[in-house]
Amino acid sequence: MRAAAIFGLGCSAKNLRPFQTDASIDWRVGMPAAADQADIILLFGGDGTIHRHLSQLVKLGLPVLVVPAGSGNDFARALGLRRVRDSIAAWQSFCEGRDNVRAIDLGVVTPLEVAGESPAPQKSARNSAPGTRHYFCSVAGVGLDGEVSRRANALPRWLRGHGGYALTLAPSIFRFAPVQIKIFAPDEAGCLITRSSQPTLLAAFANTSTYGGGMKIAPHARIDDGQLDVCVIGGIDPFKLFCLFPTVYFGRHLIIRGVNYFQASRARAETEIPLDVYADGEFVCHTPVEVSLQPGALKVLTA
Repeated sequence: MRAAAIFGLGCSAKNLRPFQTDASIDWRVGMPAAADQADIILLFGGDGTIHRHLSQLVKLGLPVLVVPAGSGNDFARALGLRRVRDSIAAWQSFCEGRDNVRAIDLGVVTPLEVAGESPAPQKSARNSAPGTRHYFCSVAGVGLDGEVSRRANALPRWLRGHGGYALTLAPSIFRFAPVQIKIFAPDEAGCLITRSSQPTLLAAFANTSTYGGGMKIAPHARIDDGQLDVCVIGGIDPFKLFCLFPTVYFGRHLIIRGVNYFQASRARAETEIPLDVYADGEFVCHTPVEVSLQPGALKVLTA
């Protein structure tokens, strides 16, 4: 068997040693250029590392084993891989011939043309051309999420890995003003209808139930149901939201007035001015965007 290892920030060959117990396995470091160069890929890192490699992983179509070694490991958590030892156990099961490979969905963010503008690609160095597909594994967000992610990414890595998102969220609640966000989703006939149009603090489009290091923003989300779980938090009073913030870790925020939660195969987000869109904690593009799912896009090893 041939295996490839990809190391995220802070990881190295020493992280691979617990997996190298079988001398018959041929190892290589780095992303394979073609599917015939490896039988499986081990990816060491967090959600951001996975996010940056998703496009190539989808193209290769090889099974992927995620080893949680980042500041945020929500995707690994969704696969039942909470700790490195869980990944080692999944690896051993795979090597023993057990069927623990599973096809799961990935989210896709696609920037749209801005009404009234030329269809030519936007010139912003931070933005993508309309129609460019960006995969994400966990959650994409608009609004407060973008502000928190931007601030959290500026923290030292050790602090990001110890509740950095939550530490940044608390003060950001009082600094971020709600913005007008229109969310559209298809009805039973497949026609786009308005599902939310209000001053909004956060619109989250989830493939997994948690993000930000364990915040259960979409408690009903499943990674293989072909559905996005959309959570829209309206213009709730900042002090009230701050007091209710711990409920997000248990998924109890859904009962709060001003929180709109629904499932859809795809959704569209439009804003009066372009807003940052973050996915898996990484900047993706600006609004307007369409968010959708690609069912069975990635093969992964599970616990």
